[in-house]
Amino acid sequence: MTSDRRSLFIANRGEIAVRINRAAHALGLEVIQAHSDADSDMLAVRMADRAVEIGPAPAAKSYLDIDKVVAAAVESGADAVHPGYGFLSENADFAEAVEAAGLIFVGPTPATIRKMGDKAAARAAAAAAGVPTVPGSDGRVDGIDGARATAEKIGYPLMIKAAAGGGGRGIRIAENDEDLARLVPQAEAEANAAFGDGGLYLERMITQARHIEVQVLGDGSQAVHLFERECSLQRRRQKLWEEAPAACLDDATRNEICTASVRMAEAVGYRGAGTIEYLYDPTANAFFFMEMNTRIQVEHPVTEMVTGVDLVEAMIRIAFGSALDLDQADIALNGHAIEVRVNAEDPAKNFLPFPGVVQELRAPSGDQVRFDTMLYEGYAIPPFYDSLLGKLIVHGHDRAEALRRLRKALSEFHIGGLKTTLPLYTALIDDPGVSAGQVDTQFLETWLDSHPIQAA
Repeated sequence: MTSDRRSLFIANRGEIAVRINRAAHALGLEVIQAHSDADSDMLAVRMADRAVEIGPAPAAKSYLDIDKVVAAAVESGADAVHPGYGFLSENADFAEAVEAAGLIFVGPTPATIRKMGDKAAARAAAAAAGVPTVPGSDGRVDGIDGARATAEKIGYPLMIKAAAGGGGRGIRIAENDEDLARLVPQAEAEANAAFGDGGLYLERMITQARHIEVQVLGDGSQAVHLFERECSLQRRRQKLWEEAPAACLDDATRNEICTASVRMAEAVGYRGAGTIEYLYDPTANAFFFMEMNTRIQVEHPVTEMVTGVDLVEAMIRIAFGSALDLDQADIALNGHAIEVRVNAEDPAKNFLPFPGVVQELRAPSGDQVRFDTMLYEGYAIPPFYDSLLGKLIVHGHDRAEALRRLRKALSEFHIGGLKTTLPLYTALIDDPGVSAGQVDTQFLETWLDSHPIQAA
């Protein structure tokens, strides 16, 4: 950073925009907040030094419009653009447009985003770096004939996945040849609609798998890891509950998966904060690369709680030209952290979205309790965007204490005027499987079938 005050344009909304606001202000930056006309009164706008409207409510006409976002950033006089997560955060064309306009993109290079954003290319990069990959197709499959040829090699069950996708979109599970013939066209169509790319690749499905991800930071030449998180409690492949570290890993496996992640990050010249995601097979004590997310993750606070490193500040400093100022030996695990996502959804009605007005907000507080949110009393939740309202994060000296702290925090939590996912976590925390950490990626779907959530 120079002595002259520099400015950061936040090309996102909601709780991550609030989080970036705080980090940027802590670094002494001027904050310029982008917003649609539906978000003119959101908390991030109120916090920013300046705000710029970039278009109407539909994301396609505002937050997803590359030309509008870049033009607004240039006209505002910003020095850098932070994409947050979602929207354009992993769009290589956006990163290129930002840099072509003479601005700093807070994230990896466009080439890295493009390479790691193609799931088949990312698998190849992982294999080249010596990182284990799930048995699957060598790159993209060519239609149903290519899918059948791959299935003959890797066997069933297998996962049909969008090559350019993320967030669980475009994924199908085929148990046999008949499933494959039926599901490949469906997955192609969904992937093309969601990502503008219908390319697919196949992976063998690992049953009773656990979802592990490793946080990395790099400056383009060297990288470090900040240990791992477990994100196995998912509904429709959307994470709801995350922990750091992963209770299912022993020290040797933890060291192996984290070292592999650093090796891969350095192999692709990674810059900024990123996450390398794995499937972990507990029966074989083996992990397999899934994908790399070239952005800050929703669940980054649990890593911050157990390492003491502010990831958002770190990625901003790196973007402005600072070398990585962390040595691996200086990064240590401290206790255990748990995060639950608070969504404006009614879990008693199959998680029906529930936008509305925040009539009352009583958030828990106290030692080792954190609530990252975009909420304030009187705020009207727009119906146009993701339902995430915030994240409740707790920390303890071990997992048992973290669970106790989470239970207490949930009992103190009240958001009036909305239906939220808070009752789900109140029910989950007393489940013996959750308490013991005996979960996998299918656990929550099965649990919900037999544990209806009562209306709050």
